[in-house]
Amino acid sequence: MPASRLWVVDVYGRVFSLSTAGQQWEQCRDAQMEFKRVTAAQQCCWGIACDNNVYLNVHASDLPIRYQEETYENQRWNPIGGFSDHLLPSDRWQWSDITGLKHQPLDSFELPSSSWEWEGDWYVDENFEGEPTEKEGWTYAIDFPAFYTKNKKMTSCVRRRRWLRYRRYKDMDTWAKIPSPQMETPDPFSDISCGGWEISEEPRGRLSLWAVSLLGKVWFRVGIYHHNPEGSMWEEVSVPGEVLQISCGPGDLVWAVLWEGQLIVRQGITRDCSKGTSWVEVESPSPDVGATHVAVGINTVWALTKDNKVWFRRGVDSHNPCGLGWISMVGEMITINVGLNDQVFAIGCEDRAVYFRQGVTTSELSGKTWKAISVPRDGDRSHSSASTNSLQSAGCFFSGEVRAQSVVSDSVVDAPTDNPDQPIETPKPQPAKTLREGGSAGPAVPEEEETLPSEGEVKALCADVAICPSQSGGPLDPQWSNVDLEEAQGQLAQTGAALDAADTSSLSSVATYTLAMEDPYGTDEHPLWAWVSGGGCSVDSHSHLNWFNSVNTSSLVGSVQSMSLSVTSAQTAAWRQQIFEQLTERTKREMDNFKHYEQAIEQSVWVKKGTMQWWRDWKPYKWIDVHFALEQFSGPEGNKDGILFIYYNFYEEKKYLHAFVNELTILVPVLNESKHTFAIYTPERTKQRFPIRLAAATELEMHDWLALLSVSCCHSRGIQGPPSKQAIWSITCKGDIFVSEPSPALEAMPYPTPCDQMFWRQVGGHLRMVECNTVGIVWGIGYDHTAWVYTGGYGGGFFQGLASSTDNIYTQTDVKSVYIYENQRWNPLEGFTNRGLPTDRYMWSDASGLHECTKTNMKPPSTQWTWVSDWAIDYSVSGGTDKEGWQYAADFPVSYHGRKGKTDFVRRKRWKCKLTTTGPWQEIPPIALSDVTILPCTAQSNVDEVPLWAISNKGDVLCRLGVTALTPAGSSWLHVGTDQPFKSISIGAASQVWAIARDGSAFYRGSVSPQSPAGDCWYHIPSPSKQKLRQVSVGRTSVLTVDENGNLWYRQGVTPSYPQGSSWEHISNNVRKVSVGPLDQVWIIADKVQGSHSLSCGTVCHRLGVQPVEPKGILWDYGIGGGWDHITVRGNSMEPPRVRLPSLTDASAPAPRSPIPFRNMEVNSSAGDS
Repeated sequence: MPASRLWVVDVYGRVFSLSTAGQQWEQCRDAQMEFKRVTAAQQCCWGIACDNNVYLNVHASDLPIRYQEETYENQRWNPIGGFSDHLLPSDRWQWSDITGLKHQPLDSFELPSSSWEWEGDWYVDENFEGEPTEKEGWTYAIDFPAFYTKNKKMTSCVRRRRWLRYRRYKDMDTWAKIPSPQMETPDPFSDISCGGWEISEEPRGRLSLWAVSLLGKVWFRVGIYHHNPEGSMWEEVSVPGEVLQISCGPGDLVWAVLWEGQLIVRQGITRDCSKGTSWVEVESPSPDVGATHVAVGINTVWALTKDNKVWFRRGVDSHNPCGLGWISMVGEMITINVGLNDQVFAIGCEDRAVYFRQGVTTSELSGKTWKAISVPRDGDRSHSSASTNSLQSAGCFFSGEVRAQSVVSDSVVDAPTDNPDQPIETPKPQPAKTLREGGSAGPAVPEEEETLPSEGEVKALCADVAICPSQSGGPLDPQWSNVDLEEAQGQLAQTGAALDAADTSSLSSVATYTLAMEDPYGTDEHPLWAWVSGGGCSVDSHSHLNWFNSVNTSSLVGSVQSMSLSVTSAQTAAWRQQIFEQLTERTKREMDNFKHYEQAIEQSVWVKKGTMQWWRDWKPYKWIDVHFALEQFSGPEGNKDGILFIYYNFYEEKKYLHAFVNELTILVPVLNESKHTFAIYTPERTKQRFPIRLAAATELEMHDWLALLSVSCCHSRGIQGPPSKQAIWSITCKGDIFVSEPSPALEAMPYPTPCDQMFWRQVGGHLRMVECNTVGIVWGIGYDHTAWVYTGGYGGGFFQGLASSTDNIYTQTDVKSVYIYENQRWNPLEGFTNRGLPTDRYMWSDASGLHECTKTNMKPPSTQWTWVSDWAIDYSVSGGTDKEGWQYAADFPVSYHGRKGKTDFVRRKRWKCKLTTTGPWQEIPPIALSDVTILPCTAQSNVDEVPLWAISNKGDVLCRLGVTALTPAGSSWLHVGTDQPFKSISIGAASQVWAIARDGSAFYRGSVSPQSPAGDCWYHIPSPSKQKLRQVSVGRTSVLTVDENGNLWYRQGVTPSYPQGSSWEHISNNVRKVSVGPLDQVWIIADKVQGSHSLSCGTVCHRLGVQPVEPKGILWDYGIGGGWDHITVRGNSMEPPRVRLPSLTDASAPAPRSPIPFRNMEVNSSAGDS
């Protein structure tokens, strides 16, 4: 899990953050003023400063925030001057938007605020629907508006071209002031809360920001999303009373507290109405004591009352945002906040420490106990002291008071009540210059079990914090009072001389401290916090946090770091080599001493038996009960082998099948909803596309057999340890990862090793795609677009013991979306209903409509998967949807669209499931990726830093810096600018970079070199005629692409002097993926490959006959399949052996053996034909 941050504000208005992977508070050094409170999301943090303005801190990322401004230049043809700017009165503007209704000249575009800057000047977009225009970017039509083409025709009377300009958000990792015209917000804000990022995935990065003004009004910030992080404007939201505080969760939960102590809940928040429609009042947790604070999450609501008691609201979810009732919790807090995953943070009433609620899970949202976060601040006792003015201004916003236990207060606010249960009255709202207090202090300490300190300990600690007047050397400090700033300044002016002599200052409405020391806190004092926000802190019940160490270990860590700095990596490598040589010599010496002894056991045999079900591969096809046995034996030389036996009954006659372990080529878990199934392949069954299918009684038993059989196969072939650098990696449609060790004869001609004889073994983990190169760098991307790097281990997952390494195995998570469809048919009486015709598909089905899939019967694929969300409507369906997620069509099944018709329609709902497994993979946060490519250097090449390019899931092109064989994860991303989002990228052995845009157009990156890793510019390459490209792969000299229709294309004319090539040549069809290796070898994933029983989809195929004189190859050799989704051979730079053919005139030479009868295809035929 990538590191995220918890944000806090101390009583001096300074902002700190704590990383989930860190052990100390880090101060925001760029803050030039004190803050009242902050509210955080994962990508940014909002805050209210003491100048009553709202500020935004956008976290820095390797991906910049860029926004594309566009406008269209329109012209009409006339017989005299040709195309000109003189348009008809009924025409659109000369400069307009795409609709022509809005006037948009170039000089009308302005930057939204000072936080933005222009990247360059306006330029013409010369790309039209994936193809370059003829010149100057013009597209032609018969009239406005009409269908535009890039070619000018005799009937082309109008034309237009698009002008583009990019602006970039520059104020990253700094507090930027949000423009707020006085007409929008006449009174300053007192509270702020952000959330709503889970309401909708579009637009990307959308947030809901709610604010409360000093007059109790509620405001909503409109238009916050990724390309506009500041938002557009403030809109007032009507409320039934004066609001004190508001809280917004990640979803559609918004609660607020009224000044009278009641709570209100916002209803009607949807994807299309993020502000909601109405308020519903909820009673206070205690009828006699009003609420002062509320915090909401996804399915949880916490509240505080005036006596600082903590309350939990049960029964809250998206269907019932008001919940069912209140539950009193242990502890007394002054503020509380709910972060991601419904984790809870709070600030203690007496000690002002930050507390974390432990034990919060989806099944127990209330948690178990409070635990104080005890970590030091960065550079303790080294911060500069705050100024007198800052302390005066910092006291106007804290909802509780910091008590100085050694000072007896005469203020009414500080006086304890005789009845502890009696609520403390909250001051009524006054004119704007009177400052409100959101809560009141109480002489109580949060206690629960043994986690919190005792009351005596807390009082002693607070007594140490307080500074006596006699010790400070100055006059008696002003005590607690609820006054405005003007009155506080007047009182200070009367005693200004005494204060200046004593070098002290006063914190109005909060506390009094001396500032003569360097740090406001003493040597042994802990920070006093005033506000906490966990909206950007990703913590769950399994997270390992180092936040609870009470001992300051900074000095110890520093000493260890100083010691480790004296040991260089070269010295470490030399020591390892020396130790390895010594161990090798010792092993050899000890083995030589026992060579004269005879072998005690020449051969050992052991058998493992079990019962399973076997899919009978002749009619009638069905599952039958069988006995399964694995017999293993080891010879005198230590070699191991074995035989598989399957015993079954056929018409009361006992029969069996057998297969030698050294003939097995792969063991594959099969996705089956009702059985725990796996498949066993041999070369012959690979040719038939019909493996041996077995089903175990339980998933654990299946995993035991798979691990055992995998180890046996590896032993029989002499394979052990992690994959080699030359290994070929592949991934099934289920997400399982397999590797194969290539033989030198795999690419040999004319007798290469057949693909169906390749042995594949599984590697732990779960990925959607994987990429490798010759130096051993391997990257993968999960279904949730998370990037992972291979650590060098092997095994993981269900592999245990000898089948898995103990080092370099880490926990891996992946999230995959599961889709079902709700289908309805229209009838004249009732309209659309769930009653279809007898010939219709199921009313709840999969995409094909052939299988019934309901919300209740959908199960996770295995026990490793768990559901992570409830059913949600998917609005990102191809073809679009209406506001309710429905798609309309004429009948089942046809193409669907998002506009309502008078015929049948369907809508799709999505459910996500999350996999937790282990494997030799480490996560590379924080940017989500959709494609990655690594330089396929040859074995003889010497590359210090390996070029690695990637595409984010939003289409940004990235170049990874610092990638080496020792540091495969690299160090940072370098953004490479593009005019449009991309979807596929590949780098060749000569650093030639090709990419495919989302509109199907191809691009070549010029001048990429070790000195200029990002190159200089993109060159638009025309796509094949009437085809949109989908994927590209580049080898040493070859460039191959796959289009949207499954056609494989080869780029002709690619030379070092002209790397863009000249034209495209069709190679094959029915191709899903292509991978070109460092020696220009070509491998694909093919669909519609004929087997013995049916067509097979997702088959690994190898292109034979690829040579410098014939780079396109001659024919296909079919390997393992189906069910495969990805393959990469970019790590295999093993040169094939040179075969010297015998001379025809040499009679003594033996006759050449017959070529292997490959099931082939000629050039330009289908990869799926037999």
